[in-house]
Amino acid sequence: TPLLLLFCSFWSHMSRSTVGYDSIIQHLNNGRKNCKEFEDFLKESTLKRALEVFKQQVDNVAQCHIQLAQTLREEARKMEEFREKQKLQQKKTELIMDAAHKQKSLQFKKTMDAKKNYEQKCRDKDEAEQAVHRSANLVNPKQQEKLFVKLATSKTAVEDSDKAYMLHVNTLDKIREEWQSEHIKACQVFEAQECERINFFRNALWLHMNQLSQQCVTSDNMYEEVRKSLEMCSIEKDIEYFVNQRKTGQTPPAPIMYENFYSPQKNAAPPGKATGPNVASLMLLCILPFAGDPDYSLIGDYSLIYQ
Repeated sequence: TPLLLLFCSFWSHMSRSTVGYDSIIQHLNNGRKNCKEFEDFLKESTLKRALEVFKQQVDNVAQCHIQLAQTLREEARKMEEFREKQKLQQKKTELIMDAAHKQKSLQFKKTMDAKKNYEQKCRDKDEAEQAVHRSANLVNPKQQEKLFVKLATSKTAVEDSDKAYMLHVNTLDKIREEWQSEHIKACQVFEAQECERINFFRNALWLHMNQLSQQCVTSDNMYEEVRKSLEMCSIEKDIEYFVNQRKTGQTPPAPIMYENFYSPQKNAAPPGKATGPNVASLMLLCILPFAGDPDYSLIGDYSLIYQ
């Protein structure tokens, strides 16, 4: 675009005045300030540094973000409530299963101890029977009687330990059935919880993606309003508006004229003439007042007039 030199409308009639120049510099500085604000906005990615030119739309986007944040907090609250509800349900089932595991483990230990005792009693009985057989040829009846008493006692101990062992086995089996039933119930509860969790979590993520997507659409619509306003921007019109509002004058100041102390009327510039007098004329005006001075003749044939 060719320059129109509209900035030449900032002259001042006073030679020492820089009001027009200062106005241009201030305008350029303000332009750089706007660029710096926009640069900070892009660097910091924060809504608080939004430029004034699209502040309203950015504020609208900020309000949408605030509303989205409130919605997300509500969804987070629902997620927390759901998580706590499942935690309590799981805790109840875990307590039941822990008790069942503990009871089964304890009964298993008792059963194994009863089995060891039963097996030991059986070995004791077998040893007593072998001792009786070995003492069949002994003449001492008292020793034989002791062996028979020991054998009878060992048989009774085997019967008692066998009953105790069988009782523990039956008890363990009942506990095992109860534990198995509770285990099946726990698996059903946990499976139902997992199905509920996956469904709830999936729906929550789906809803969250929809919210973010809607936020993007809404924000882009607001940004489109800014882009439309930027399309209406005209560099020429902006410069013309600034010039018309702040211009200080279209005529540059007249040059500072030489004024002879003795004949100022002869050196006054003609009205409406902006250029200065001829250099040779100025030098002649400087020489004439001293033409009768004796010292002036010492200059000789030197002349200030261009040949």
